[in-house]
Amino acid sequence: MAGLTAMEKKLAEYKCNTNEAIQLKLVRFPEDLEDDNTTFNPEYSHQVFGDDEVAFGYKGLKILLYYIAGNLSTLFRIEYTSKVNEKFDCVEADDVESKIREIIPPGFCTNPDDFVSLLEKEVNFKPFGMLLHTYSLHNEEAGEDITYQIYKADMTCPGFQEYHERLQTFLMWFIETASFIDIDDERWNYFLVFEKYNKDGATLFATVGYMTVYNYYVYPDKTRPRVSQMLILPPFQGEGHGAQLLETVHRYYMSSPTVLDITAEDPSDNYVKLRDFVLVKLCQDLLCFSPEKLMQGFSQEMVMEAQQKLKINKQHTRRVYEILRLRATDMGDAEQSRSYRLDVKRRLIGPYKKKQRELAKMRRCLRPEELTNQLNQIDLNMQHEQLEESFQQLVSDYRRVLERLAQA
Repeated sequence: MAGLTAMEKKLAEYKCNTNEAIQLKLVRFPEDLEDDNTTFNPEYSHQVFGDDEVAFGYKGLKILLYYIAGNLSTLFRIEYTSKVNEKFDCVEADDVESKIREIIPPGFCTNPDDFVSLLEKEVNFKPFGMLLHTYSLHNEEAGEDITYQIYKADMTCPGFQEYHERLQTFLMWFIETASFIDIDDERWNYFLVFEKYNKDGATLFATVGYMTVYNYYVYPDKTRPRVSQMLILPPFQGEGHGAQLLETVHRYYMSSPTVLDITAEDPSDNYVKLRDFVLVKLCQDLLCFSPEKLMQGFSQEMVMEAQQKLKINKQHTRRVYEILRLRATDMGDAEQSRSYRLDVKRRLIGPYKKKQRELAKMRRCLRPEELTNQLNQIDLNMQHEQLEESFQQLVSDYRRVLERLAQA
């Protein structure tokens, strides 16, 4: 047992956390290759390396995945200080290279010199597709405004399929349940964000992020675009690009008479908060969301106007209404505060009431009447607590949306 424990300790030294081992870069200049400040790591690697996110068989493992900032040509290298060998009976190192090759397309570099030579050709790279929107953000570090552009592309754009194959590899590292889409399906739309930057007097473009949208058919003659994937690359996160991208995509579909409304596939909490901000920004100037009408309650007029003008469905319109009504409500006024609380809780209580009805039916069949009454009372108390918690969390989220809106 003592020997086994010693062996286990020895083997443990050859386990590496793959979230730390994988080193990503978006390279603009040759010196970026040696600059640790340009390196970032994945949030997830379980889809490639298993739930433990561990690679066995190496000490000091580094999995280098460097991308040229614009066209995303890739350098892939594996480095380590030590690797298990035949001294470990029946133990082999994980085939890290094969696992990475499964998700990155062929044609990558393994030699840094070859990669740097490709960097010199980056001046020829131009964004794909149709320009939809240009915006500028002030960069404190650079002390200047930086220009960004959003494009809509599809697989008919020369070179885009190969570019997209490289771009989508980032999903595996930053979206927990990511999967690659079927690019042969023509109902996909692709929206890309690029930064314009100068290098040796020339204007170049760096990839910032992207979104994929699937156009579902709605009988008899409409479509319902559904956001499938959205990713702003880590070096650009927290700067407002997600809001710019989502608003641009929304405005693109708003102009189409065949679009019914716009939805999202399994949206994350962060996406819901982003969508709240963008939709409130779009809706706040509609007459149906004036303070006077907000105080009269949620109306069919709001549903119709948001759907017809902005392609927003009823569920999302209701959230917009609650956020804007909070802004119009004096929460220090007891009557206004109570009215708002009751209005929101009436919506929140719907699922609780449905559950209560289902439980009541079951108990009538399975339990004596006295026990039913007792359990109902317990459930009722729990529901009141959960309802209040849900309300407070919602108000907290809504306030953050309004704070961001005030700064926009």
